[in-house]
Amino acid sequence: MDSITHTLFGICQYGVIKKEKLSKRERRAFLTASLVANQIPEIDVVSRLWDTAGQYQMWHRGITHSILMAPLWALLIYFLIALIFKIKDKKIFWLSLIGVFIHDTSDLFNAWGTGYLEPFSQVRITFGTIPIIDFVIWFIIFVTFVLSKRNKLNAPRYYQYAWIAILLHIFLQSAQGYTLFHSYQQSHDEVALSATFLPWKYDVITKNGEDVVIYGDSLLSDPIIKYKLHSYEQAELDDLFKHNPKAKTLYEWSPFVVIVNDDNVLGVYDPRFYRNGQSFLFEYMEKNQME
Repeated sequence: MDSITHTLFGICQYGVIKKEKLSKRERRAFLTASLVANQIPEIDVVSRLWDTAGQYQMWHRGITHSILMAPLWALLIYFLIALIFKIKDKKIFWLSLIGVFIHDTSDLFNAWGTGYLEPFSQVRITFGTIPIIDFVIWFIIFVTFVLSKRNKLNAPRYYQYAWIAILLHIFLQSAQGYTLFHSYQQSHDEVALSATFLPWKYDVITKNGEDVVIYGDSLLSDPIIKYKLHSYEQAELDDLFKHNPKAKTLYEWSPFVVIVNDDNVLGVYDPRFYRNGQSFLFEYMEKNQME
């Protein structure tokens, strides 16, 4: 998910807490712990500063997003809260642990995925059933925030209902996405899924040999072909990987790639992020570099 959504999750998590008996300092401590826990796995973005080997694609959402790291992050937040707010409460640890779990697990559902089981598995787990920016989730939390301000006594209950609504939304989105994914698997060599910004709408990316087709589909409508792409599977990629290490990382990171090999460029891109004639994730080299 994007940073705004993770922040909203932190606010929503804090909103569930009954605060009548908490002091002002305790409220600030719990809010800080919730917000930090729902953001701290993203600390891996600093790896851009020393990435000279083109590995950022693997590092981002890698070990920092591993579920095995969640207790360590929770302990770190617990000690930071104790240091800053002078509050030692085991509830801070559990609140932080749940917050990190929410962050790591929610990221599984979009196309970027996470290294959820690192270091024991380098597989980037991705379901592709929820968009990175999910406006349905934003809407649920916005309505909850407005209601909670109008009736502060019932605010924790409203936020409980919000979590139920969010979980129901994710379940419905994922169940439909899985059904579509499974139906395409039966007739294609490789299949990947990427949810669009519209609820219950998906891009289904298929590959048979050198042919890659991106369909727009849902359970409530007929599929439409959005793009037909060609992948030059016989292209030799060693020179590309040598000159652009990011290309090799992308090749290993993606479920599958489209290989571009024309008179000027040799490269690979992830078709799940293909929009308006290009992919957001495209690594290449110019042919004159090979000479």
